[in-house]
Amino acid sequence: MITGIVVALPEELTTLTSKRIDKGHCVFIADKLLVAYSGAGAKNATAAAELLINKGATQLISWGCAAALDASLKPGDLALADNLIDVDDTEIAINSNWHEYANNLLAPYIKIHTGSLTQSANIISSSKEKLHLQIITEAIALDMESIAVAKAATKKNLPFLAIRAIVDPADMDMPRAVSYAANAEGDIILSRLLLFIALHPAELPGLIRLGLYFNAAKSTLKRVAKQLDALIHFPNMTQ
Repeated sequence: MITGIVVALPEELTTLTSKRIDKGHCVFIADKLLVAYSGAGAKNATAAAELLINKGATQLISWGCAAALDASLKPGDLALADNLIDVDDTEIAINSNWHEYANNLLAPYIKIHTGSLTQSANIISSSKEKLHLQIITEAIALDMESIAVAKAATKKNLPFLAIRAIVDPADMDMPRAVSYAANAEGDIILSRLLLFIALHPAELPGLIRLGLYFNAAKSTLKRVAKQLDALIHFPNMTQ
């Protein structure tokens, strides 16, 4: 049994491995544990999930960070989705046995919130947008890749799990520099980020705060990674 993990960002990738993985490729980081660096967005995530399946993955994990929609979620908390809701308001079920096993395994180490996870096609920058999505979907968090990975898994009838650590809380407006520096696929272009900061130095405190929140999320993912061997070997494979 091979577990495939889709990771969108290089910073998220470092919470799993120090191995170099080129964007759009995958490598084994341990026996039966295959990681793909997808890049941001649903299109990249779908391609990475299909690559992992073609390489023999029999269960998939979407790994990385998320934005909170529910006000009770704080930076560094873990959103362990028990349900997914796509942009068409279609629900996608999570493997219930794997979810329950993961929740019981990780709860002693990490603050966990369960509930629905929804998706966005781009970076959600304002707290008003988050509130609007929360009202419509009743989801607790959102990201850009998990639903694409889940759909790829569902097509092949494979178990799926989303491991997502919260970065920005529901009431936080993203610094404008993030939207300015992001390309069409959601990747942050460092040169554009630095240019924006140089032209708008008042944005710097918000970016520092976001960096601290991102570090909290990465710390959570690293704690989950320490339990990864147990997490991927859950005893009951049936839904």
